[in-house]
Amino acid sequence: MRQQSSLARLLASAAVMAILAAGLGGCQTTSDITGSLSSKPEASPDSDPRRAVEIYGERYRADPKNAEAALAYGQALRATGQRSQAAAVLEQATIVHPGDKALLAGYGRALADNGNFQQAFDVLSRAHTPENPDWRILSVQGTTLDQLGRHDEARRYYASALKFEPDEPSVLSNLGLSYVLSGDLPKAEEILRRAYGNARADARVRQNLGLVVGLQGRFAEAETIVRADLPADEAAANVAYLKQMLSRKDNPRAGAARVPVASLNRPD
Repeated sequence: MRQQSSLARLLASAAVMAILAAGLGGCQTTSDITGSLSSKPEASPDSDPRRAVEIYGERYRADPKNAEAALAYGQALRATGQRSQAAAVLEQATIVHPGDKALLAGYGRALADNGNFQQAFDVLSRAHTPENPDWRILSVQGTTLDQLGRHDEARRYYASALKFEPDEPSVLSNLGLSYVLSGDLPKAEEILRRAYGNARADARVRQNLGLVVGLQGRFAEAETIVRADLPADEAAANVAYLKQMLSRKDNPRAGAARVPVASLNRPD
């Protein structure tokens, strides 16, 4: 139980720093990781995130009251790990455009990136309505509740998201990791295998499943999972990451490094 508790704390801290610029995460419909819950900004010609910061930063500074410019700039900042700056830009934008659902969604995600989980949850609650719910936002709200230790409540949000988007692998992955955080590894594995079996599952679902299998002592099986159908260099990187995470499971304070794929897969 101590091992599981330590891992839960490690994943909780790592999840905020990971994907999630890559992406708590998850679905590709609107991802930037972390993208935002709204549309993804157009790619820069060379697909360089830092170049995107320059491009969208110039547009934002030219017209800081423009909602689309603020959202694109905030997303670009998040993609390069500049989370505090992203939150500041998006906060100002929501002040100017208090009813803009896309900005509220992006701001909520930026707050979650920074570990402001209760505030993130509250802002995300304003990004959609009970009459017109967004399953992506419901799933992100679930991850903020999981980070607050409110696992049963979080799972109700995942269940609601799955009603609107049945068998969505990113939501299932979040649900599986919710059980990791509460120490129920067999249940986590069951749900993550369901996510992994979906044709839409991405590499992060694979990594999450491999991690949970490895935590149960089945490292050879975990290695097979994270290597599957990948080029040799990516497979090697995934195995190295898996070993790193498993070696840190009893030392949560060592988990502050950015993680490329496995974490709470928050849909973007």
